[in-house]
Amino acid sequence: MKIVRITHKATGMKLAEGPTGWGITPFEGNYYIRRKYLATERLRPNFIPGLCVYKFLYVWLDLCLDDGQRVRSLGWFYWLPNPLLPFIAFRTALPGSHPELEVETYEVGCSNSASI
Repeated sequence: MKIVRITHKATGMKLAEGPTGWGITPFEGNYYIRRKYLATERLRPNFIPGLCVYKFLYVWLDLCLDDGQRVRSLGWFYWLPNPLLPFIAFRTALPGSHPELEVETYEVGCSNSASI
């Protein structure tokens, strides 16, 4: 099973970690994360809306740091998602290539070697 871990580089804060698939869905270079696999509650809506012509309405999310600073518009959340794209519906999204984020992937599980 492939696991994805997303951290904020400057602070080392883990933002999300979980299995790819319905847990953390990679799509168009971004990661759509189920609430269960979010590792922080510090992503807050800044109420700046956005519109994607085929994914519909979203709001930007800021990361609130321990020192009171905010990383503006680090992620987003579809409040009115396209019903044809259920894997983005009501999930926090983080970009796969953001200079302030580190995305790691690794494998866990059984080895494929068999003994006879």
